Amino acid sequence: MTTLNLLCAGAAQGLVTALQDRFTAETGATLQGRFGAVGAMKEALLAGEPCDVMIVTGAMVDALCADGRLRADSRASLGRVLTGVAVRAGTPLPDVSTPEALKATLLAADSVYFPDAVRATAGIHFAKVMAQLGILATMEPRFRTYPAGAIAMRELAASGSANAIGCTQITEINYTPGVQLVGALPPAFELATVYTAAVGTRAAEAALAARFIALISGADSTALRRDGGFVV
Repeated sequence: MTTLNLLCAGAAQGLVTALQDRFTAETGATLQGRFGAVGAMKEALLAGEPCDVMIVTGAMVDALCADGRLRADSRASLGRVLTGVAVRAGTPLPDVSTPEALKATLLAADSVYFPDAVRATAGIHFAKVMAQLGILATMEPRFRTYPAGAIAMRELAASGSANAIGCTQITEINYTPGVQLVGALPPAFELATVYTAAVGTRAAEAALAARFIALISGADSTALRRDGGFVV
């Protein structure tokens, strides 16, 4: 059976997983995905890891196309994803609607779950938000950081704490059982990230890769993307 190799941002992992069985049924090919922070996906590509399809931020795709690593003529946007706040399912939803409310909510938390603040889009942004709120040093002992937002959300769900909170891309929150979305970051701190798919220039299955991109970015998956948190 043919295998299609993906390097994919964690924000799109749930979408890829949701489409996997359909793609296999239509093509007979299986998907082999590596998921994680966009920085880690770039490192994997540059290190020569097999990549038929790459799904990362639009800005990173543009840069990799310019470097000849991805095919510019294959680019397709999946939509925008906002960064949001999460709590464990079944716990009260705190107020995060304003910078002041977000600050108070974070200070009341006993632990904060979020992705890598060096290589993950949401993690980098959330660390900057806490710095702007003037609470980065105060919160640091409570940090629970992980290589990707999906992992951070799974750990939040398993934490058992009623006072734990998390932050990552809304799609990663929506696709993780055991956590619930509180809301997007306040407008002053909004981060809307466009995720884009493209075929690798060294793709072993270029035609199949283009077919998968057509599925994940096309009209047939629009409702699925919206349900997961993509703004299409």
